[in-house]
Amino acid sequence: MRKIECDVAVIGAGSAGLSAYRAASTHDKRVVLIEGGAYGTTCARVGCMPSKLLIAAAEAAHAVDTADGFGIRVAGMQIDGKAVMQRVKSERDRFVGFVLDSVDGIPEDHRLRGHARFLAPNLLQVGDDMEVHAERIVIATGSRPAIPDNLQGLGKHLIISDDVFDWDDLPDSVAVIGAGVIGLELGQALHRLGVRVTVFGRGARLAQIADDVVNKKAIESIGAEIDLRMKTEVVSTRLVGDEVELKSHDADGKTRTERFRFILAATGRRPNVDQMGLELTGLQLDDKGIPVFDSLTMQCGESSIFLAGDANNDRPLLHEATDEGRIAGDNAARFPDVADGLRRLALSVAFTDPQIASIGKTPRDLEENSYMTGEVSFDNQGRSRVMRQNRGLLRLYGERGTHRLLGAEMVGPRAEHLAHLLAWSCQSGLTVGQMLDMPFYHPVIEEGLRTALRDLKENLLKHVSDIEHCADCTPGI
Repeated sequence: MRKIECDVAVIGAGSAGLSAYRAASTHDKRVVLIEGGAYGTTCARVGCMPSKLLIAAAEAAHAVDTADGFGIRVAGMQIDGKAVMQRVKSERDRFVGFVLDSVDGIPEDHRLRGHARFLAPNLLQVGDDMEVHAERIVIATGSRPAIPDNLQGLGKHLIISDDVFDWDDLPDSVAVIGAGVIGLELGQALHRLGVRVTVFGRGARLAQIADDVVNKKAIESIGAEIDLRMKTEVVSTRLVGDEVELKSHDADGKTRTERFRFILAATGRRPNVDQMGLELTGLQLDDKGIPVFDSLTMQCGESSIFLAGDANNDRPLLHEATDEGRIAGDNAARFPDVADGLRRLALSVAFTDPQIASIGKTPRDLEENSYMTGEVSFDNQGRSRVMRQNRGLLRLYGERGTHRLLGAEMVGPRAEHLAHLLAWSCQSGLTVGQMLDMPFYHPVIEEGLRTALRDLKENLLKHVSDIEHCADCTPGI
């Protein structure tokens, strides 16, 4: 058995793991990076980048398909599924190549290959023939798709999002199980590329939207284009020839039986911590078997073990994984002198059309009487109508008393850009008044944001007495 001693061992070479390795290495410590699977982050290989490549192709097809609305007639459009997937895979491989180049820059003796599991709090077995004793350990093992039991037994006809990006051609039909971000993005993209798609959502929430009003608008906007079925249970699935027969039951009591070429399970992801021997670490685990950790230091209890990225099931997004990895790696190297790291304002975007975004605090996080809302519909917003992208709604949440912007949720055009403006404003602690003092050009989508800010300001001022409107009503001496 080969034995290795080090100061810091980082388990996982994804976005969080690479960030942790680099941060720990700046402390002049002996650091090793352990990876049991293929190099290349989830984002580059099967997540952010290949999905956006597919979505970009779908947007091009949709632009041609809807050009008639601008008075432009395009006859005989054809979607070459093989060419679409060739570009997706080719560009995906290019992005993965950048990650591999980065890994190649790590000294070879710092890179260990094999699945890691705990033998003791500071002792790991890597593969079959290696033991690593590490004074501190960062767990950054990522996550994997979770597949419900009622979808098992379908063989090659059951796929996960990872499998889509290895297709050589587009199929004729796909049932997407799950109305979260992944299911919606892929479902709408495949629909626009000519695939018959149905998206089944078990609950009433689309892409985890917290605001009831925004959620309703999102279902209305996206459901107007694709076959979207919320509050629908998949009762059973079975193979019939080269297809899957799927039986579903909706909220109205209606049962349908349909056939699809593939069933895409987009029902969430689960952290890769269940086969690591965590029971031998002495760490406190939550009800899902994930170590309890401090989200500012990434430290698990008072131990020398740190948890970062999708493995902690907190904010499974690339920019969050990178931040968490940096904090975990830095604190692992300086342990026991750990320090709070910078956690940025919560920000998430779904690249549907219209896009969905969540910024800062939403109704799920706020006390009922602590805030007011302001909103704008994009249905008749000037620039949105010009582009024929006039679908959606923005809702802002402002703090009573201080008038600070606390957060927002929206479904609408170019939400990815509005979301950044809102996130920067929230993190900077700007008030609604200060935001309204900023310049707004014409005609731009941001004018919709100004309308929502004005609405929010009026609603906040309704709860301010006349005397508080006075600049200085204090009696003189």
